[in-house]
Amino acid sequence: MNKRIKLRTLFIGGCITLFFAVLIIKVFWLQVVQTGNWTDKAIKQWTANSDISAKRGTITDRNGNDLAMDAPAYNVALNPKIIAEYGIKGDVVSQLHAILGTDETEIEKQATSVLTSGDNIGQLRTWRELNSGGRLIDQEKADQINAFIKQLKEKTGQKWDVGVYLSADSKRFYPKNELAAHVIGYTNKDGNAVAGIEAYYDEKLKGTDGHIQYLRDKQGDKLPDSKDVYTPAKDGDNLTLTIDETIQYYIEQAMKDAYEQLKPESITVIAADPNTMEILGMANMPTFNPNKFNEVTDPKDFRNLAVKAIYEPGSTFKIVTLSGAVQENLFNPNATYQSGSIQVGGTTLHDLNHSGWGTISYLEGLKRSSNVAFVNLGYKMLGAERLRKYIDSFGFGEQTGIELPGEAKGAITFHPNIPTEVATAAYGHGLVQVTPIQQLAAISAVANGGKLLTPHLVKSITDPNTGVTENTQTKVVRQVVDPATSEKVRGYLEQVVSDQEIGTGRHAYIDGYRVAGKTGTAIKVINGKYDYTKQVVSFVGFAPANDPKIAMIVVIDQPSDSKLGGGTAAAPVFKKIVSQVLPYMGISKVFDDGEKKPKAEVDSKKLMASYTAPTLTGKMLADAKKKLLADGISYTTVGSGTKVVKQYPASGAAMTGGQTIYLMTEDPTKMSIPDLKGESLRDALQILSLMKVEVTATGEGYVSEQVESSSSGRRSVTLTLKSARATVTGVDDTEEDPATSVEATTPKDGATDSTESTSSEGSSTDKDTSTDPNATESKDTTSSDTKTDSGTTTESSTDSKGKSESSTEQSPTSSLKIPEPTGAPTN
Repeated sequence: MNKRIKLRTLFIGGCITLFFAVLIIKVFWLQVVQTGNWTDKAIKQWTANSDISAKRGTITDRNGNDLAMDAPAYNVALNPKIIAEYGIKGDVVSQLHAILGTDETEIEKQATSVLTSGDNIGQLRTWRELNSGGRLIDQEKADQINAFIKQLKEKTGQKWDVGVYLSADSKRFYPKNELAAHVIGYTNKDGNAVAGIEAYYDEKLKGTDGHIQYLRDKQGDKLPDSKDVYTPAKDGDNLTLTIDETIQYYIEQAMKDAYEQLKPESITVIAADPNTMEILGMANMPTFNPNKFNEVTDPKDFRNLAVKAIYEPGSTFKIVTLSGAVQENLFNPNATYQSGSIQVGGTTLHDLNHSGWGTISYLEGLKRSSNVAFVNLGYKMLGAERLRKYIDSFGFGEQTGIELPGEAKGAITFHPNIPTEVATAAYGHGLVQVTPIQQLAAISAVANGGKLLTPHLVKSITDPNTGVTENTQTKVVRQVVDPATSEKVRGYLEQVVSDQEIGTGRHAYIDGYRVAGKTGTAIKVINGKYDYTKQVVSFVGFAPANDPKIAMIVVIDQPSDSKLGGGTAAAPVFKKIVSQVLPYMGISKVFDDGEKKPKAEVDSKKLMASYTAPTLTGKMLADAKKKLLADGISYTTVGSGTKVVKQYPASGAAMTGGQTIYLMTEDPTKMSIPDLKGESLRDALQILSLMKVEVTATGEGYVSEQVESSSSGRRSVTLTLKSARATVTGVDDTEEDPATSVEATTPKDGATDSTESTSSEGSSTDKDTSTDPNATESKDTTSSDTKTDSGTTTESSTDSKGKSESSTEQSPTSSLKIPEPTGAPTN
């Protein structure tokens, strides 16, 4: 018995000993051997990690106007369990549908969503994001939802949770909507850059997210002795573009008018400073609103044709052949040739006028854009090798290097040993494919003294974390032709525009400004064959011809009227834009002495810039006035605010004697249009241009009447002008004032532009056009009157530098006029 008890006791004691031995070993193993692993797991449970989002950099125009920025946004989420508990599903579905526009079926689906996995499968969820229509909503909709949440709390008697939530977030916002959409690009719903500058500079714009790590207790509260690890966020760089918002606006408004009238497949316009190749404006039609990119139905609307479109240039390419011939001393403007047709390699190539104009000079051939002239210059005189050298030297067949994704190279594929291919390439047809940006870079080289420059869109990059700014420098690719050649070619191209009888570019002529340029019309290849009812028409040019400040290309793909050529479709678009931009840039009109013009004769030297516009934007109005008075500069204030929100001309812009600075004290685009009665046309136009208001002016002199209207969100004003005496007395003039009369002239018929080929290697065509007999120049005299109306003040002050002068201006915002295709060809 005792033996059993002893054995039992021994067994139990052994088991207990073994148990404690195992326990001690296990504790030793956990606390000593595996201490590192378990410590890591414990720290992981105690540690909270939080990302700090970097702010994406802003994108502004050259004057600091915001084009892309981060803005507050909110996300909507639902708690299906609470919604069901309080019986408010019907209210939630109907009200969110009314506020967000989301389909009621989708909202109900999310409001009744159940778990599909885990232990609680089939039970209502406690969190469901409303991604359809409820993601990244703006402040206005967020305010409406907050008001709705308040209503639900009152209805249910709950103080805190009613199953509808808003969480703060941010989204990319484009305050100018469609303006420069293809340049800027956009970011998608996930914040990923998709196109344009946004995509090209994504790494610089998005910055680097920060991070914070700290220790917390079971409730999630931070421990007092927590040793935080903090890595600050590095906000993205801010980009200042070379784009000028006002010039971009002028471009897009002219394009919209042309798009409505011509009904083409597309229109592309690019404007640049030819001396630096800073892009001042770039646009395509059709376009899109980057804030509503998800509403675009045709993916082609996203395509930036300015850098991606490849097309046969037609006669605008003759600038390359002309420049090469002048550089090689082969172009004699007075030498003659037989126009009409020419035999090349067994193929007859024709001018548009197959019978030609007889024996004419090469300068006349340039004005008429005769293909036969350029076959002689390019094929016979330059030859295939030298022609190809200049084509390559001008940058065709390679990317320009502009900061936009997906730039095309174009294609120069003609064979030097095939005569017809060389001959047709000399006038821009056949196996010559270019992009609009290449064409602009080439014409800019002609304008700036012969230097091919790299076009660029970013003026500077600023690191907001350090304040360091990196400015983009002008990059010279190569010297294509020497300055003397450049000067000669500028003079020849100016005659293409200034000759109002036979010049194919005459519809780009702007009274008071010297304009140079070249028209082009190329037949499109459809299913491997030239379709003479479809063409790409274009105009490329610069102004002023003697001192170029702006170069521009206008490309119109397939206008609905196949009779229209580059001179009648594209040149008027160029004219409308440039006639607005040059005054905006502070470049005054100059007329030759003794020439009868509707403007007092002026000495061009007196109109040269003598000072630059001071920085006034952001200053208090009183301080700005005081500075201008001290400097003796004429100024005009518009609006009823106390702070200058915008100025014209912009800070640093060149100003001429007599030019006025306009100080806008409210958002110009939202201001009510002031009473302009008694103002000169020039002053009225400058004010209305800043306000992005389209203008149509009739008559001469001063504003006597204004009629406002609005269509599709675009404001417009019709101004009626009368003489100063009629404006003051109210009595119309009974006889015409010879000092302000306008003589409309109709050019004579004759002359054509391009030629057409009977072979598939090179085909071109020209369209008959004439100048618009209704196109006249409007006049005005600078006024320094002061007037106030309905809360909007227009105030003027003139001192030593701002002496008023009599002047005549054409309305730069008048409606675009496409001439009828009659008279001398303009292709």
